[in-house]
Amino acid sequence: MNISQQILFIFSVMGALNGIMLSLYLFILKKAKPVATLFLGLLLMAVSIRVVKTTFAHFNPQLPKIYLQIGLSACFLIGPSLYYYFKAILIKAERIPASWRRDWGILLGILLVGGTIAPYQTYPWFWNNVVVYIIYAQWLFYVIASGFLLKDVLKAGLTDFSGLSPNERSCMILYLGNAVIHLAYVMALLRLIPGWCLSGAVCFTLVLYVTIFFYSYGRGYDPTSTAIRQERKKIAEEDAQTWVARLEKVIEDKALYKDPNLKLNDLAKTINISGHQLSQLLNDNLGKSYSTYINEYRINEACKLIATNSHLTFEAIAYEVGYNSKSTFYTAFKKIKDTTPALYKDGLQNSAQTLY
Repeated sequence: MNISQQILFIFSVMGALNGIMLSLYLFILKKAKPVATLFLGLLLMAVSIRVVKTTFAHFNPQLPKIYLQIGLSACFLIGPSLYYYFKAILIKAERIPASWRRDWGILLGILLVGGTIAPYQTYPWFWNNVVVYIIYAQWLFYVIASGFLLKDVLKAGLTDFSGLSPNERSCMILYLGNAVIHLAYVMALLRLIPGWCLSGAVCFTLVLYVTIFFYSYGRGYDPTSTAIRQERKKIAEEDAQTWVARLEKVIEDKALYKDPNLKLNDLAKTINISGHQLSQLLNDNLGKSYSTYINEYRINEACKLIATNSHLTFEAIAYEVGYNSKSTFYTAFKKIKDTTPALYKDGLQNSAQTLY
């Protein structure tokens, strides 16, 4: 091998070895082993074995056929591992459901029985012209299925990646990285990329190191965390109307908006719903954020005070209706009324003079 080939070989193998080490860490060393951890470890192990096979086969065409069979067999588990990893996160699985055990029993059974009855050594043409296409098609199926699971995260990330949580970013990178690796292998299979399958190995190494970078510098990132967004169920119209009426009553009767430290969760507790439900109620049913909703109450109250208490300063009014600073009051007033408190007051005085 020349120097460039040696660098390519080392780069590809290092990615695979690091992937195997990470998978072993998830399997053995990590104390807490949620279901998601097991599938992530399996995903890393399967891809790493595939990459090792790809790299050695590229630089050693005489590699024993058993290693080629092991590499393709591992590839058969990549798609399912990806899918069940995201599935475990979304449903916050604490134990592997019986249906998942059955599905994986079938997958492993196909590998063991099929590999024993028709080994690569005896049927190389069948593996190279039939089995490999079946494996890549199955991988693609699971990539698409995983995309449906993550559609909310992917949609949000494509519009505002910085707005995602560290865990959501990691899931998006992991998904897109897997899709790129699959694409690289398919294009290599169809002879569209020079260098055959090695492009997939290089892609895996790059994706792995990018993921490690986000792990190292992402605040609060945990690859096994269940903190990613899920498709939001719409609140029933009847429930929404009841909650809105209850919310308006409690906030007006108790003048809760005058509390400068009022938080969304505190307000949600007054009508016995969660903070997430209240946020969804305001956004989906009233079309406004929590801050806008509270500011409207505060500014409307401020307008009443301006009209009836001419001796009060704007700063005093700001503190009275729930603001901690005059500047925040001015900003909110301008946003809600599209004018300043002073101009609003002048308008009231001019109207009064006109009446006389």
